[in-house]
Amino acid sequence: MFDDVSFAGRKVLITAGADGLGLEMARVFHKAGASIMVCDVNEERLAAVPTALPGVHVVKADVSDEDSVAQLFAQVKEKLGGLDVLLNNAGVAGPTGYVETLSKKDWDHTLAVNITGQFLCARLAVPLLKQSSHGVMINLSSAAGHLGFAGRSVYSASKWAVIGFTKSLAIELGAYGVRVNAILPGAVEGPRIRAVIAAKANTLGKPVEEIASHYENQSALGRMVTATDIANMALFNASEASRSVNGQAIVVDAFTQKLY
Repeated sequence: MFDDVSFAGRKVLITAGADGLGLEMARVFHKAGASIMVCDVNEERLAAVPTALPGVHVVKADVSDEDSVAQLFAQVKEKLGGLDVLLNNAGVAGPTGYVETLSKKDWDHTLAVNITGQFLCARLAVPLLKQSSHGVMINLSSAAGHLGFAGRSVYSASKWAVIGFTKSLAIELGAYGVRVNAILPGAVEGPRIRAVIAAKANTLGKPVEEIASHYENQSALGRMVTATDIANMALFNASEASRSVNGQAIVVDAFTQKLY
């Protein structure tokens, strides 16, 4: 879609970039010529990234841990020499269950990764983005960040929080020419959503196939979105074609009207 877009010379950090949506974003930005660093908690998957995407830097990091994020950004400065684009992608699905069944431990862990992790990365990225002439931050939310999601209350709460965080930073950083937006994917086809579907089926005591059909047909287009759909939106949003798009919650979900 954006074969003629060049990100040559642009420095990009993608959190949770060794698999799934993060890896697909790394592929798209790599193809566009960006200098990229990806972090992840999974060392095995990280080790495979430079073979698949030559020249991409990899760092093990847990975005929910303040010291780990500090070490990550030390590597960003050393290996990338600055930062133009932060893709705050790291997130967890969190527990599936009605609120009275949830543990505080699961609640805290979901918030620690999905919103506190974005804060910890943004806090250290902002001084670098202010120094860039093309500073962009993209925070991954979810369709659950603008719709209610029964049985997934903590996940939904964390993704709504991303929207407030994004819009506030867009106001704070606009004077410095730094744009901040959120992307809200719908159900993204892949192992993660299939695990969510299985957990939902277990909670409701229904067949997996029945729950899967609801996810597959909940959008107006009658299908889930793909990781490439989201990665292309990230590339567009980080490009000059999107230079006046700021503080927005950009939904890429084939128009989901209800989360099952």
